[in-house]
Amino acid sequence: MKPVEKPIHRGALRTFLGKEYFSLKRKWIWWKERKRFAKQHQHVDLPHLLIQHKSLLLRPLKNVDMQLQHNKITNLRLAIAPLDGVVIRPGEQFSIWRLVGKPTAGKGYLPGLVLHNGQTGQGIGGGLCQLGNLLYWMALHTPLTVKERWRHSYDVFPDVNRTIPFACGATLSYNYVDLQLQNNTEHAFQINLWLDDTHLNGSITSDSPLEHRYNVVETDHQIVHQFWGGYTRHNRIWKELTHLQTLESTRELVAENNAIMMYNPLLEK
Repeated sequence: MKPVEKPIHRGALRTFLGKEYFSLKRKWIWWKERKRFAKQHQHVDLPHLLIQHKSLLLRPLKNVDMQLQHNKITNLRLAIAPLDGVVIRPGEQFSIWRLVGKPTAGKGYLPGLVLHNGQTGQGIGGGLCQLGNLLYWMALHTPLTVKERWRHSYDVFPDVNRTIPFACGATLSYNYVDLQLQNNTEHAFQINLWLDDTHLNGSITSDSPLEHRYNVVETDHQIVHQFWGGYTRHNRIWKELTHLQTLESTRELVAENNAIMMYNPLLEK
């Protein structure tokens, strides 16, 4: 793994101007390529279940107000409404932010947990990264191509009941830190999302059954003490495909993750 440089903290003005620039640039791309994007719910129920997954809504975190997690449930309910049932047809591209829009208080979004430069805080619409995590993990188990995905540069919290490999999520920040999926196949795929009392649930269905079995695995996990004093965490994520007829297997590198740890990895349990 490559050495990780000590993070550089940008000034408030530079951060603001940078966000405005990239936000306007993203809106221009959306308008220019508007015909390529999947639309909202098209009242089609595709019959073949490819993957179903769920994640816990309320997860106690050290020094984080639980009210922010309760607010997150409201934010998730608002955000999944325009995404539930979306069909990604051949050649189309799916974008979370293009469908959800900007999360604002006027739309009913509440303050939720946000992460910035490795620090926890709160912001309107916070907590939607859980949605990005769920969709990204499910997409890795389908033929859909991940065209855009951003990961956290920091490992903020120790693992608590982790069920998937480290750094298998997708962070979100309106509108240029997005999760985008591309359908390069001849088949249609549908995203389905819902909440129950305890979990955010999702599934991806298709008009055709899978030809491969998908498995996502982690290799080369390590924690490194960097020359500047901090600790970093590293791994590689692979997607394994096994053809259901021939049983022939291949492996694709999905991502190589390098994150700065915001807690001491040597703490006792």
